[in-house]
Amino acid sequence: MTGDTPLAERYPPGVGTVAIAVAAGVAALLGSFAAVGFAPGFVVAPVESTLSRVMPGAVVTFAITVLGDLGQQLNLATAGTIVVILYAQAVVVSVTLGRWLDERAVPLLGGPALVWAVTAALTGRPVLSLGAAVGAGVVLAVTDISASRGPATERAPSGGRRRVLTAVGAALGASALGYVVGRDGTAAVGGGSGGGDTGDGDRLRGDPAIYGNVEVPTFDASDQLAAAEERTFDLDGMEPLVSERFFNVSYSSVSPTPDAAEWSLSVTGEVDEELSYDYADLAEREFQHRFVSLRCVGESLNGQKMDNAVWSGVPIASLIEDAKPNSDCECVMVRAADDYYEEFPLEALETGFLALGMNGEPLPRSHGAPVRLLVPGHWGEISVKWITEIEFLEREADGYWEKKGWHGTGPVETVAKLHATTRTEDGRIAVGGHAYAGTRGIDRVEVSTDGGDTWADAELTERLPGATGAVEDPPETAEDAWRQWRYAYDPPSGSHDVVVRATDGTGTVQPSEERDAYPSGATGWVSETVDPGSVG
Repeated sequence: MTGDTPLAERYPPGVGTVAIAVAAGVAALLGSFAAVGFAPGFVVAPVESTLSRVMPGAVVTFAITVLGDLGQQLNLATAGTIVVILYAQAVVVSVTLGRWLDERAVPLLGGPALVWAVTAALTGRPVLSLGAAVGAGVVLAVTDISASRGPATERAPSGGRRRVLTAVGAALGASALGYVVGRDGTAAVGGGSGGGDTGDGDRLRGDPAIYGNVEVPTFDASDQLAAAEERTFDLDGMEPLVSERFFNVSYSSVSPTPDAAEWSLSVTGEVDEELSYDYADLAEREFQHRFVSLRCVGESLNGQKMDNAVWSGVPIASLIEDAKPNSDCECVMVRAADDYYEEFPLEALETGFLALGMNGEPLPRSHGAPVRLLVPGHWGEISVKWITEIEFLEREADGYWEKKGWHGTGPVETVAKLHATTRTEDGRIAVGGHAYAGTRGIDRVEVSTDGGDTWADAELTERLPGATGAVEDPPETAEDAWRQWRYAYDPPSGSHDVVVRATDGTGTVQPSEERDAYPSGATGWVSETVDPGSVG
């Protein structure tokens, strides 16, 4: 028996069919990735986003405070598993129907067709959904060919096992190819970065998927970047004053790719006049260039989700004035292209800033391109990325994180972090880190090398310069930026506890009482045990 192998033998019943269907589902998932890369059109993206929205607050809190970044990775893996199951069910349906009709073409054509339909329904992108259909089709076609070429004497279960192994092999090959193509495609369009170099040495002005259809303005932040470099302490293990690896937190793993040419910001709700601004409206304005630090409310006390950059953009106050708010609530709801939303007081928004550039480059995709909101001195959850709407509310409402039980819309807590421990040339131990207190500023950092019994002042970096550009009364120093600190000492003979604390610009010492990140941000003094023998 060769080309006329019965359908029941081409797709072994029971577990065999399920195994082939799962293999086709995996290949389909990677086929979708090959077609669009790690972008909103990737079939996993809408499923992962939905899981994030419907997940109970207790589960989300556990993922953030216990699992950290692993929690979001598990959410992404769960979404991928759900997609594979949906695909596998579609293939099983096509195989079952083919057996019933005794028609070989049904699984070969119907399987990919159903996979395409599932993908198109989830993503809303019918053309790009063909990538998933091709992935499933490859596995089903290879399995069918394997059955056609099998020896006439071959019968189940040996033939069934061979076809399952063939399907798995085809899935592995198709998936590997899909991963490589999708990864390269993601890198080619920026992959969330701010741009890259072309072959002729010209600088790409941002992610072409976002900025390809607009004229991107120039963001001259060279003076600020140079000033930060001059002030940065040279201490191994400590990020410079302008972060090299700025943290990235979003409720969804896949960042949106809004076309800047089609992007707009709507000002709606309780206002005398609803307004809309497009990218060109903002790009034509005179920019301010500001140092602004951001800290995630969900990070641990000595975590790594606090960073600093030079942001270029326009103050939001003039946009608010033009709309003439008339709400008694004095609160706003800010929405984003990824369906994220947060509510917070109007008073905080009035000092806000719409950023179009970051460190002299167009805003990267992963940091909210083409435009994001920055709210000075507040937790990062209200500095909304991919901003699309500001609604003035009639009454207070809960934002995304408030519905999950968090309360991170207020000012940041003062913190001094300890991230660097090293040896100096003269054999002493040097410790260092960053201190941040929002718009209150940092006046002092103290270090104890005996567990908090005695204290000494640490050396602080010179304050970063104030905003430049379209600023009526420019401040001398940055109003919302961290400072580095360092302290060198002669260590005792054994292990000892190093404790750090900061004093903000109002003279208030950082509270010593330890509090977890949930629900409104971690507090306390950072303490690390140092063993002199292990410090290189």
